[in-house]
Amino acid sequence: MSVLPIHLLGSPVLREASAPVVEVTDAVRQLVDSMYETMDAAEGVGLAANQIGQAIRIAVVDAEGARIAMINPVIAEASGKAGEEEGCLSIPDVYAEVTRPERIVLEATGRDGKPYRLEADGLLARAIQHEIDHLDGILFLDRLSPLKRRLLVRKYRREHKEGESLLREVARPSGRTG
Repeated sequence: MSVLPIHLLGSPVLREASAPVVEVTDAVRQLVDSMYETMDAAEGVGLAANQIGQAIRIAVVDAEGARIAMINPVIAEASGKAGEEEGCLSIPDVYAEVTRPERIVLEATGRDGKPYRLEADGLLARAIQHEIDHLDGILFLDRLSPLKRRLLVRKYRREHKEGESLLREVARPSGRTG
């Protein structure tokens, strides 16, 4: 396992639609483990493979007591609507209220290669939807009005100067080795 660099706004891979995973292999399981470690080190609640430079349909989430790996995830059902503030590890220090379905049913394959179905609401449902958006090349900013999106992108660009790296190195929490 290793902590991987996170791609930032402007990195082309964040806009790519991810390819399905054909088979859950040892390499896929190792990637999932590294994604968990990276998400934890960055203090996030979710991470998609695009965010670490790989356009494949894998994401991890850790919210409301559920720690899940999602391989080839699909939202099978969605209901209700709720607006809550969201942020993103790929767009540091930018937050906005995003409206999403309140309850979902997720269908995915787990790290063990077995398909599963999960009903989720609250933060867990929101995090799952946010990460699946990443796998489709969609950022939370795309869910905002054009005006709000422009303002937030302008703010981000002011704070992150042109020419800066599109990768963010994430430090492993002190006292942990991997």
